Amino acid sequence: MTFPQQIIAGDLVQWRIPETKDAFDNPINSPDWSVTYYLRTNTSSEGATVNSSAYLSGFEFSIPAATTVNFDAGNWFYQAVANKSGQQSQTIFRGSFKVLASQAYTGTPAAFDGRSQLQKDLDLIETAIRNILSGGVIQEYKIGTRTAKKYELAELLVLKSQLKVELVREKQAETIANGLGNPRATFVRFNGAY
Repeated sequence: MTFPQQIIAGDLVQWRIPETKDAFDNPINSPDWSVTYYLRTNTSSEGATVNSSAYLSGFEFSIPAATTVNFDAGNWFYQAVANKSGQQSQTIFRGSFKVLASQAYTGTPAAFDGRSQLQKDLDLIETAIRNILSGGVIQEYKIGTRTAKKYELAELLVLKSQLKVELVREKQAETIANGLGNPRATFVRFNGAY
């Protein structure tokens, strides 16, 4: 099991990595080495450091729920750094993952919008198109990183098409990440002899 692609804020997160090798094919393994994961996002003072425990010749990691509950939803990045006796240090993995907001609550539930940013943007564009078609006036909209007081219908239709393509890609990636396979894969079954 490698570093997870998605984390739900407030969950205990655990993973393992096997021993690996350095550039000269020397082993990076426990107990001679330790590994530290550095987790960061695009928010000041937000991050986490996760130290390894030995697991066979590899490494095991755990982030307590009390730590992940403070993770902001969105895109995060990690860097795994192997260290030997405090003298040798080298990056062995880098990557990204997504933190999802938790739906758990106590007392009265607050409002929760589980739509992705792409879906929110697409919904705004569709509302703007309906307003134009019904003769309404477009107010100020923020779509992605763009803010405008008025969009032309043709421009909105182009943006809608682009966002639909991106949304399909996002949903395919989500399906794969959830272990449901690639929805674009085609399988052929042949019956009988050749």
